Amino acid sequence: MTSVVPLPTPKPRTARLVLVTPDGAVVGSLPPVTVSTPWWQEAEPVVSAVRERHGIEVTILRLLAAQGERPHGGPVTYLAEVAQPVPAEPWHGTLDEQPLRHPYARPGGPAADLAWALKVLAGHGMHPVAAPVQIRTWNLSSLWRIPVEGQQVWLKVVPPFFAHEGRLLARLADQPVPRLLGHEGGRILLAEIPGEDLHEAGLPVLLDMVTLLVGLQHAWLGRGNELLALGLPDWRAPALTEAITSVVDRTASALSAQDRSVLADFLGDLSRRFAEVATCGIGDTLVHGDFHPGNVRGTPQAITLLDWGDSGVGHPLLDQPAFLSRVAGDALGTVRAHWVQQWRQAVPGSDPERAAALLAPVAAARQAVIYQRFLDRIEPAEWPYHSVDPVEWLQETAVLLRSEAQSGT
Repeated sequence: MTSVVPLPTPKPRTARLVLVTPDGAVVGSLPPVTVSTPWWQEAEPVVSAVRERHGIEVTILRLLAAQGERPHGGPVTYLAEVAQPVPAEPWHGTLDEQPLRHPYARPGGPAADLAWALKVLAGHGMHPVAAPVQIRTWNLSSLWRIPVEGQQVWLKVVPPFFAHEGRLLARLADQPVPRLLGHEGGRILLAEIPGEDLHEAGLPVLLDMVTLLVGLQHAWLGRGNELLALGLPDWRAPALTEAITSVVDRTASALSAQDRSVLADFLGDLSRRFAEVATCGIGDTLVHGDFHPGNVRGTPQAITLLDWGDSGVGHPLLDQPAFLSRVAGDALGTVRAHWVQQWRQAVPGSDPERAAALLAPVAAARQAVIYQRFLDRIEPAEWPYHSVDPVEWLQETAVLLRSEAQSGT
């Protein structure tokens, strides 16, 4: 998930580690290290910097404290696990207990996840050829790279609100999604995907991405109950109306009077808006939830749609705004026209262009819902990752609604 507004250039990240042993006993803290990337959730450069400076192997467990309003750069303190006590400075803080803490953020949690992954690999006749590498950890996922003979496999562990990803990937096994080696609860073990991440893909590949997504969504039209049974969240009109109303009410005090007025009118008109969307002829289906070129990997000849943790059930054109926001201006019209053509071909007589226009502010408001739900389901120390996002997405919703009113659409 990404923020609604462009972020300023992040400050350099300096990371201080508070160390604990697998039984949770506090060892002390290490002096700060400067790391090569500013993103708080990126664990690999922190682990590497500590190894190079102190000769210590650590596993990052969770964020303890950070300065600044955005999850990028600046001084940050992590809790990290070491196998046994090592020389460290005294630390006089207190480690609390939190009911919403994820298992992989606790001492022993990552080791349990890796033990599960190794068992799954053994069942496939695959064995590590080097130590697993911790890539990322935060409130939305823990990610490890495990080198095995001939490839790299990926262990992804997600919180309960994303645990449907493994079940969905199993159901989509014959589709252009990551190949699942195993899943259990929030644990997912994935085979390597040849190629590269396609953040900077050109026009032909962008069109292929849209074609693949629309093809998947068309296949799941009218099968929403099957997806809900897998645990995917409900973003159909009634549920989404209730959720948007709730997040507007909860964040009203942080919004301007003008935005509150615009959003109140929006809420009062939502039932009519959704009814008009329904007349456009495209029903509810599988929604990726975070569809953009960075969540696609492969080669120009074969691409794979990644990261289905944000998936849900709703109108497929809820996926369009995030993707188009990352398409360069000279390609934007072509991609948009291709999207319309794909749905008109899939559902003859439909009006995807009108549906997309009606859903643009709904899609922005849905993002506010998603981020508020993150905040409701994670421990307070992790709130800095998402704290301003619900308000910013509602502000963006108001901007879109004012633009819509001015254009008369």
